[in-house]
Amino acid sequence: MKNIKEKKSKHHKYIFVIGGVMSGVGKGIATSSIGTLLQAKGFSVNLLKVDPYLNVDAGTMNPTEHGEVFVLNSGLETDQDMGNYERFLNRDLTGDDYITSGMVYKHVIEGERALKYGGKCVEAIPHIRDEIIHRFQYSAKINKSDITVVEIGGTVGDYQNIMFIEAARVIKVRHPEDVIFVMVSYMPVPSKLGEMKSKPTQNAIRQLNSYGVNADIIIARSEVPMDHKRKEKIAVSCGVHTDCVISAPDIESVFDVPLNFEKDNMSEILMKSLKLKKRPSARGLGEWKKFADNVKSVKKGEKEVNIAIVGKYFNTGDFVLTDAYVSVLEAIKYSAYSQKVNPKIHTVNARDFEIPNPDYSSLDKFDGIIVPGGFGESGIEGKLNVIRYARENKIPYFGLCYGMQLMTIEFARNVLNLKDANTAEINPKAEHVIIDIMPDQKKKIAEGNYGGSMRLGRYEARLKKGSIARQAYGEDIIYERHRHRYEVNPEYIEKVIAGGLIFSGASPDGTLMEIAELPRGEGIGQHPFFLGTQFHPEFLARPLRPHPLFSEFIKVAVKRTRK
Repeated sequence: MKNIKEKKSKHHKYIFVIGGVMSGVGKGIATSSIGTLLQAKGFSVNLLKVDPYLNVDAGTMNPTEHGEVFVLNSGLETDQDMGNYERFLNRDLTGDDYITSGMVYKHVIEGERALKYGGKCVEAIPHIRDEIIHRFQYSAKINKSDITVVEIGGTVGDYQNIMFIEAARVIKVRHPEDVIFVMVSYMPVPSKLGEMKSKPTQNAIRQLNSYGVNADIIIARSEVPMDHKRKEKIAVSCGVHTDCVISAPDIESVFDVPLNFEKDNMSEILMKSLKLKKRPSARGLGEWKKFADNVKSVKKGEKEVNIAIVGKYFNTGDFVLTDAYVSVLEAIKYSAYSQKVNPKIHTVNARDFEIPNPDYSSLDKFDGIIVPGGFGESGIEGKLNVIRYARENKIPYFGLCYGMQLMTIEFARNVLNLKDANTAEINPKAEHVIIDIMPDQKKKIAEGNYGGSMRLGRYEARLKKGSIARQAYGEDIIYERHRHRYEVNPEYIEKVIAGGLIFSGASPDGTLMEIAELPRGEGIGQHPFFLGTQFHPEFLARPLRPHPLFSEFIKVAVKRTRK
């Protein structure tokens, strides 16, 4: 990162969003909604996520425990909240909009090793703190924004995020009129009591106060709306104005959150707190409200489409979570809503199709099947069995990254009769290695260097005329985001094409296969929709701009529903 002088924030504003009581209360959606509201008022906003863990990025973390890894255009592997930010703001973010403790400590330690600090004793205060402040300011400068909204990960009271809160406190001390703090806290309603309790939030605010920070706005998350009496109690106990206690009850759709905040005049409170005036360029929330109203209308309607996600990152203990595939789920929704159908998404564990004599007929009830990205051997044979059933029974199939690699292997095994076909990730000694690792990455893997060892970020692809992909995009050249180590083995490309599978998208030099598909139709060797992408199209799906491949998939799935 380039060194810059400290930016005087006389005109630049900061909003720091901190969680209270427990994790999972919705800081990411709250931060995204704040950005949406301010953007609608005509301000240039950048959203910045702080993750307090010591990982340098999110790339090596278990998706079952941490959720989806979201990849930016730059190739940086980030927390799934960055996906929420992009979807709500309807634009791409940069690598400077994401910070981890690992990034900060790594940079400072490398500077110390290079004598950057001139022999001084390098300490958390001031060096770590000041590097954090520098990154906050650098992100604002790069984005040329009016307002930076910073979500500090974790919950107040966590040891890991104290340094980030301290950095925010110092910025507040230096520029008191340009910084506000928003706490997203939880207000439980115990079933046996039947009354909303404010004490956990009061304690969370006191914990924040002990760091020298006072909340300016409290977003009160709960199962039900907060009444005025509780607002007054929180206001008196926590030292904020009653109007600055925002009710955030559970609602059916996250797309209603910005609109729900506006019921309590959130945008006006933010602007008043930061001494801002509405910009002439304000476009309002009309487009967003139109989308949210359409979602409600579709959910009330009778038109449905049933989509199966066949994966392995669902189970965590006794619970089934879908955070590992959140971008895929959202992409399905946006395309379905745009076509006025309600998506019913079903999670299917790939391991259920690895047992002897699995119940394949259970797949017939689905109008479309998606095999998303993933790594490793677990569940692979189950996925291959599902893919074969979808191909042979004309069920619309969409493979994403690993899902595209597996559909190519399945085609090689069962159409080309290459029974030992496999991927080098699973069996590098297979007779027919259809999917192999990129040569320039083999050295990194041999050295055990897995972090950042993939093809990551935005890459160009050329589309084949007359293909499903070309028809869906309406363009010859596309740019999509990647996250993988393995590619279709060049030694088998011609053989696979000769067998009837089309590689409808490829890198500009023609060496890397980006999209595979069967010809559209109902005849032998044809399929209504049997398509896979080496990239992750879900990363570019937005509420106001659904992804064309997901939309084409949903369109074909809806036709199956009607049949």
